[in-house]
Amino acid sequence: MKNITKSFPGTLANDQVNLVIHKGEIHALLGENGAGKSTLMSILTGLYRPDHGEIYINDQPVEFYSPKDAVLKGIGMVHQHFKLVKTFTLVENILLGMQFGSEIYDLKEIRKKIQEFCQNYGFTVDSDIQVRQLSIGEQQRAEIIKSLFWGAEILILDEPTAVLTPQEATELYKTLRLMVDQGKSVIVISHKLTEVMENTDNITVLRGGKAVGTVTTAQTNEEELTRMMVGRNVLFDVPKKTISQGSKVLALNDVSCLGNRGQMALRNISLDIFGGEILGIAGVAGNGQSELAEMIAGLRSLETGTKLIDDIDHTNSSVRTLISAGVSYVPEDRLGTGLVPGLNAVDNFILKSYQSAAPYFINWREAEEKTKVAVEKFDIKLASLSNSVNMLSGGNLQKLLLAREITANPRLIVAVYPMRGLDVGAMEVVRNLLMGERDAGKGVLLISEELEELFMLSDRIVVLHEGEIMGIVQPSDTNIETVGMMMAGKRMLKENAI
Repeated sequence: MKNITKSFPGTLANDQVNLVIHKGEIHALLGENGAGKSTLMSILTGLYRPDHGEIYINDQPVEFYSPKDAVLKGIGMVHQHFKLVKTFTLVENILLGMQFGSEIYDLKEIRKKIQEFCQNYGFTVDSDIQVRQLSIGEQQRAEIIKSLFWGAEILILDEPTAVLTPQEATELYKTLRLMVDQGKSVIVISHKLTEVMENTDNITVLRGGKAVGTVTTAQTNEEELTRMMVGRNVLFDVPKKTISQGSKVLALNDVSCLGNRGQMALRNISLDIFGGEILGIAGVAGNGQSELAEMIAGLRSLETGTKLIDDIDHTNSSVRTLISAGVSYVPEDRLGTGLVPGLNAVDNFILKSYQSAAPYFINWREAEEKTKVAVEKFDIKLASLSNSVNMLSGGNLQKLLLAREITANPRLIVAVYPMRGLDVGAMEVVRNLLMGERDAGKGVLLISEELEELFMLSDRIVVLHEGEIMGIVQPSDTNIETVGMMMAGKRMLKENAI
């Protein structure tokens, strides 16, 4: 890619960017959210056309007018925000990409080939249920399977391990290494510097839409990459103040609830959250964490047990009632469940508070002013308040979502994977915001797959396995290995865990 330039209204996303990818390499693309990484890759996959610049494949100039053109040239991409039809099965989603002509396909044969492919590459996904019934992690794997199924010569993955366990991430990179050993090329967009350092061959860093430089992985380190990405040193540790424990904000007593497929996702869960603490939830994806968050926020009904907010029974309360009770919710699906992609920043910011603004009419001038104040306070980078939020980067989407939930002055914040897919600078901001709410006496439920993150931020950690609590521990009294064993199903007696 030579001198690639692409602009959007009010934003220069790529500015004379050069990128060279060799056969047989895993090449990482780093940069802050909004640095232009996804835009550059969207140009390479035919989703966007560059304003200026050229693309060469095997030293031959090419022009892509659609993603189909890129696929025919052997380029595939797994996007951070999935490009799956949620009411279709995985088989049907893969068939969509196959229908370039008028061929008639044998669904049984295609299904068999998909299953064989999954087995060969170590993936496990039910290909016959609708994508909307899959967990976020399974949807990510479905995207990867779809791209690898076509045997792309250049495979682009945008945050491919953000929803995978460490073991799954290791297996994925083994698969990618097999691919590059056969002469294929892999481009990985990632914010996990340790992962990048362990698994890539070369790294290109973007900042402010420009290519800062390309370095050989073996000849650099995380500190240098961080400075290249953000132009300054970043604090990876968050100082934790000692504060007095407040009153009980949330009490779950013997709670059980069902998952999307009708199975029991949570079994007899009992836990408390107090003001002035961050309660971390650890567990491998799919072990009840998402259902726990949705149940607390009122999006999922209880089968058994009770739920109390500030000692008031909210077992069967509606979402609106729980919002009024001071429950804020930051879901894992920030662009979909958390925000409405087609609405602008002002609309999204008042989405949960417009009913209390005025009896009959919304004061749009006041709403715009409040949004503008939040945008400045939370350092949200956007071209215009009137643009649809689907134009924002992942980090700015997350900051807008957090700005709305924190500005509501909640008693309890339920944050599900709030750092997933963010760059090191955005992670620093989100960590400080959550710690600030904890220090202000709020209760925070933090769900994360990153154990280092949980140990850094949490006052206590609850470990879930197959919908049950394996133990409740304090970070200072345990270690990552012990928590990892509990995540795998080893139960710790509660009286020894607290």
